[in-house]
Amino acid sequence: MKSQHELDPGAPSEADEQSDAAIAVALKRSLLVLSVAAAAVLVAVFLGNRTEPVVVTESELSTVEVREAPMVDPPSVRFTDISGQLGQGFVHRNAAEGDKLLPETMGGGCAFLDFDNDGDQDLLLVNSLSHWPWDDAPQAEPSAGGALFANDGAGRFSDVTAGSGLEQPLYGMGVAVGDYDNDGLVDVFLSAVGRDRLLHNEGGGKFRDVTDEAGVSGGGRDWGTGCGWCDYDNDGDLDLFVCNYLNWSREFDAAQDFQLVGGGRAYGRPQNFEGVFPFLYRNDGDGRFTEVAESAGLQVRNAATNVPVAKSLGVTFVDADEDGWIDVIVANDTVQNFLFHNMQDGTFREVAIDAGIAFDMNGAARGAMGIDVARFRDNGALGIAIGNFSNEMTALYVSYKGEMQFMDEAVSTGLGPNSRLELSFGLFFFDCDLDGRLDIFTANGHLEEEINRVQPSQHYEQSPHLFWNCGAEHDTEFVTIGASSAGEDLLRPMVGRGAAFADIDSDGDLDLVITAIGGAARLVRNDQELENDWIRFRLTGSTSNRDAIGAWIRIDLEDRTIERQVMPTRSYLSQVELPVTIGLGRDAKVKSMSVQWPDGAPQVVPFDGVNQLYDVRQLPASGG
Repeated sequence: MKSQHELDPGAPSEADEQSDAAIAVALKRSLLVLSVAAAAVLVAVFLGNRTEPVVVTESELSTVEVREAPMVDPPSVRFTDISGQLGQGFVHRNAAEGDKLLPETMGGGCAFLDFDNDGDQDLLLVNSLSHWPWDDAPQAEPSAGGALFANDGAGRFSDVTAGSGLEQPLYGMGVAVGDYDNDGLVDVFLSAVGRDRLLHNEGGGKFRDVTDEAGVSGGGRDWGTGCGWCDYDNDGDLDLFVCNYLNWSREFDAAQDFQLVGGGRAYGRPQNFEGVFPFLYRNDGDGRFTEVAESAGLQVRNAATNVPVAKSLGVTFVDADEDGWIDVIVANDTVQNFLFHNMQDGTFREVAIDAGIAFDMNGAARGAMGIDVARFRDNGALGIAIGNFSNEMTALYVSYKGEMQFMDEAVSTGLGPNSRLELSFGLFFFDCDLDGRLDIFTANGHLEEEINRVQPSQHYEQSPHLFWNCGAEHDTEFVTIGASSAGEDLLRPMVGRGAAFADIDSDGDLDLVITAIGGAARLVRNDQELENDWIRFRLTGSTSNRDAIGAWIRIDLEDRTIERQVMPTRSYLSQVELPVTIGLGRDAKVKSMSVQWPDGAPQVVPFDGVNQLYDVRQLPASGG
């Protein structure tokens, strides 16, 4: 979340940067002229001592290839707005009363989950507050940190928040859902400005606040953002990673003179605030957690100032080098991204610079928000996609099987140029048309309501983006799907933040929810009719964590192999559904299916046809 010079005249201006660039160019030219002159003198001396004539040969110039857009048309994947099925609907509150405090523009998340174990995907939307606690104005109505909607199995929802235990007020930001005690019921963690919350699922639609007894509240002055469950120590239960954004306070924020060009207060720049450390809560197995970020090597400090580097918004998990231990990837705002490599002994080593994901191609940090990771090509290539600030392309860092060396391929794949203008928050890979290739979705929206007044190319409300993966055989791999193919309902401009996907109506394709800052959430149903086949998996671990988070599903077809990870933590402040849907395209011939569980155990899954759910339970070790 990086404001431009128009929002903060105290920041280095474009003219300043151009002046610096001009000086650098002039210096390089001077050095070049001196080098050429010296070379000419040496050549003259050399030629003067020669007796034989100089033979001049003409070098053959290389041909220049121009990359053209692929001659393919995106499929018709129409989405229909069904937000009205959320009953009275949901409107995010951000307590904005004109003071323009930074948290007001950063929430809130969303999650699909099956809280009542009836087999369909319910929806939780994170809210903040109607008013800050110090405002004199009374609360218009009680605020709830989360709004819970139960799915009837056909994609129709009813608000069941009342009496659920989610009514307690907090300035909510993100959400992580997972069965941390392996009791068969999914629990909910809410990150917040101030104390975080852990809500234990008691069954019957009731949640109990166990934050204090579990030891996961954080500090009263912390600002929790992206969060997620994973089993980093391979002991069979879920641990909790929580990003914190900035060392923020109302007093410090209000004291900064953030101004729009032409007058009026602006939302602040993260550069004016110190960074903070994330939390890693190790699950001790008795309903309690121990915070171990420091001993685990997750507290990165600035070598010059010794202050925390991290300004973290997005997090996801993957075993990047396939050593059997899950690694942590963090998207940081205006500072380098992190890749914490799991050292298999309870500690991590930060390797983002060596791995190539810390900065952009010019070595600059970007305003990173949402994040996802997936094997998005048939050759097993691992892609890390990160949504960035306006005028910064969405990143697509790619490595190949078993390696931890990435190259940003956003430009060469076509993703970068078509994502540069928007400010992207929620982001994820998913197969929108079930053709077996992972597409990319981004939720977009600016920070400033008046941004168009100072930057004509920018708008507060921005259209979401859907990038269709047409295959690596094309020079341009990701093609923008416009309203003619996706429909107006999906792409209508909004101030997008969190985003998630799930099959809410059990028809095999993936539907979307998008949250908006200070506005209504948008629920859209995928109405594609392409007749592509699919297989859906719901995994239950035994020796691994019950949710099987971190497991990999592999389908071998006659002509390719598809691999997908069980990983709900992705996007921005959000969680996608736990079951995994894999598109196959048409007439795919399945040769074999298998699961690699988080503890490394392999398991063959017998194939019994397409277009159905496979409910897979981990076999005992002797039966693997």
